[in-house]
Amino acid sequence: MALITISGYPSSGKSQRAAQLKRHLESRLADPSYIGPSLSVVLLSDDTLNIDRSSYNDSRSEKPARGTLFTAVQRNLAQNTIVIVDSLNYIKGFRYQMYCAAREIKVRVCTVYVLATPDLCKQWNSERTDGKTYAPETLANLLQRYEEPSSMVRWDSPLFTVSWTDEDVPADDIWRAITEGVVKPPNTGTQAVAKAPTDALRTLEHTTASIVSALVSEQANSGSLGGTATITLSSTLKVRITLPPRNVTLSELQRLKRQFVTLHKRAITLGTTEKGVVDWSEQSVADKFVVYFEENIKQ
Repeated sequence: MALITISGYPSSGKSQRAAQLKRHLESRLADPSYIGPSLSVVLLSDDTLNIDRSSYNDSRSEKPARGTLFTAVQRNLAQNTIVIVDSLNYIKGFRYQMYCAAREIKVRVCTVYVLATPDLCKQWNSERTDGKTYAPETLANLLQRYEEPSSMVRWDSPLFTVSWTDEDVPADDIWRAITEGVVKPPNTGTQAVAKAPTDALRTLEHTTASIVSALVSEQANSGSLGGTATITLSSTLKVRITLPPRNVTLSELQRLKRQFVTLHKRAITLGTTEKGVVDWSEQSVADKFVVYFEENIKQ
């Protein structure tokens, strides 16, 4: 349904704003006047994922912490879920990564920028008594490295800024964004790669080899007269092929087979981004090889 990214300085009040937003959304969904689809609200944060504040002390420990968060985002994104990501999200590249994941699932996105001055963040961090404080040097480093969200870039838009002086989040505007906003379709870079079945390579090799053998037999039986012939490979597999009016040597057939197999091995091992499901059945492979043969054989 939607991905809501909360971003802001450390100790700027992000968790408070995320909790406010979650209450607003759940209240709207429970309202008797709501007639939309059945939705759930999931709040992901460093606390819910047991990511300690010390994880941000150095890049070596921060990287797996971000990986844990991103995995949780991917796992929870769905058409019937509103996911609120309450974390620093201070790196624009990471926000873009989550944006791409949301586009792949075809859900709406928005960003909530929780604004507070660095001095206030330092004060609030020092006043915490719940054991969830940042080390002073870590806090100073994160404040310096923070990459502010911008409404000018697509992965931060639409952007809602909530100041430390605001009593509440702009719930009405956020609700409209996640229920009526434009759902951006996945592009080539965010599309899931369709993998071939595990026996695709065997099917490719076996089917093309069978056709080569059948063509050799057909030419021997017909005396290389050329024309259209029906090749029977099995009780359920037959192909029609047009032969040139000459004898096609075994070396020519094997060369075309190698070229065809090489072309299709890449799609098998790396996947394909073609629209729809790629058919790797014996009949489909045989038909494709016949077309390749007829287009590339010298007359």
